[in-house]
Amino acid sequence: MCFTDGVWRLLEPLRAEEREAFLALAHRRTFTRNEVLCHEGDPADSLHLVEDGHLSVRGTLASGATATFSVLSASDYVGELALLRADRRRTATVVALEPSRTLAVAAAAFDGLRSRNPGVERIVSTLLADRIDDLSRRLLETMYESLDRRVYRRLVELALAYGGADDTVTVVPLSQGQLADLVGATRPPVNQVLKRLADRRVLRLGRARIEILDLAELRRRCPA
Repeated sequence: MCFTDGVWRLLEPLRAEEREAFLALAHRRTFTRNEVLCHEGDPADSLHLVEDGHLSVRGTLASGATATFSVLSASDYVGELALLRADRRRTATVVALEPSRTLAVAAAAFDGLRSRNPGVERIVSTLLADRIDDLSRRLLETMYESLDRRVYRRLVELALAYGGADDTVTVVPLSQGQLADLVGATRPPVNQVLKRLADRRVLRLGRARIEILDLAELRRRCPA
């Protein structure tokens, strides 16, 4: 019960037999396109290990509007933050962007894993720090980097999440509005950046999809 490219980082501290025993407690869940895994504010009763497909993580703003924070793919997981909170409430809404599959691990099993394996507790702390670092990096990008570079970087990240390579066309099934959420900008200026890229044949725009035609060029425009 594991995706073929390796193991989820959360389970790396475990011995192989411990990992298999833990995964044996999981239940495979399948979701159709646009199906909701959980709603923000729901009681948190499980951790989801993403096995296949892509999921969007969305939150509600003070204005009542929703924003897409991140896109998850195989090897990612979601729900561990809620299980660590005192109130055990979901902090975001998670939606399947396409037919997707997860392994759902009940909260009791996750708690047992943490209590029996100090290494898991340490890596959870490391992963939480990584999430904070990522949020801090994106905040700095929003404050100090041009919109164009932010769009290029998000497109590269999305292309790689969808298995993109420099010599292939990669379809990212997100709308321009969802991309604007990920960039931290409004849709009109993001659309202008995308149109310029489309004019240069770096990408092609479709209905609720962006086709990356020249990933190498996008990489060149946003060097690490």
